[in-house]
Amino acid sequence: MIFNKETAQKTAESLLQINAIKLNPKNPFTWASGWKSPIYCDNRITLSYPEIRKFLQQQFAKNIVAKYGKPDVIAGVATGAIGIGLLVAEALELPFVYVRPEPKKHGRQNQIEGQLEVGKNVVVIEDLISTGKSSLQAVEALKADGANILGMAAIFTYEFQISADNFKKADIELATLSNYSALLDAAVQQNYISNSDLETLKKWRENPSEWN
Repeated sequence: MIFNKETAQKTAESLLQINAIKLNPKNPFTWASGWKSPIYCDNRITLSYPEIRKFLQQQFAKNIVAKYGKPDVIAGVATGAIGIGLLVAEALELPFVYVRPEPKKHGRQNQIEGQLEVGKNVVVIEDLISTGKSSLQAVEALKADGANILGMAAIFTYEFQISADNFKKADIELATLSNYSALLDAAVQQNYISNSDLETLKKWRENPSEWN
């Protein structure tokens, strides 16, 4: 679910404006998974734009408190959400930790970097949700370290059904600043895509792993 429609629309417009999200139905991208996709998203680009990153920071901070209450700790999922997660923690004047995909092979072999006390209430920050698998692995690592997960907040979600199923199975609530539906609305309003492109983009989301 999105936090609210107004934020979803403005976030989508901003991501398109700075090319953090690119739409190219006629010349698809290839994801690391091997999926062919008419959309590519790199929300780390937002960190290079002070006004946009400040907007995201403020919207995250305000909406997280409204939805989950003020947590004890903000956790970012490495590497994409370290920057924005730290900004959110700063806005809320809270401790920050981040979660690696897996424990380090050397030193203290940490998976969670930073100080996290057992029993603390944590909101997890992500930059992007596709299937949700890596995001939920970070949640499990935090739980294993004794964290109480209030929920997850992300900049953007593709709204895949597999993602909804995974979060439901894990019993983790997800709220996002924007989503695929809001993105398509913004792209049409800005004449970023044609009507035929819109149909292609809608069909892709229905079955992204098989789309070509």
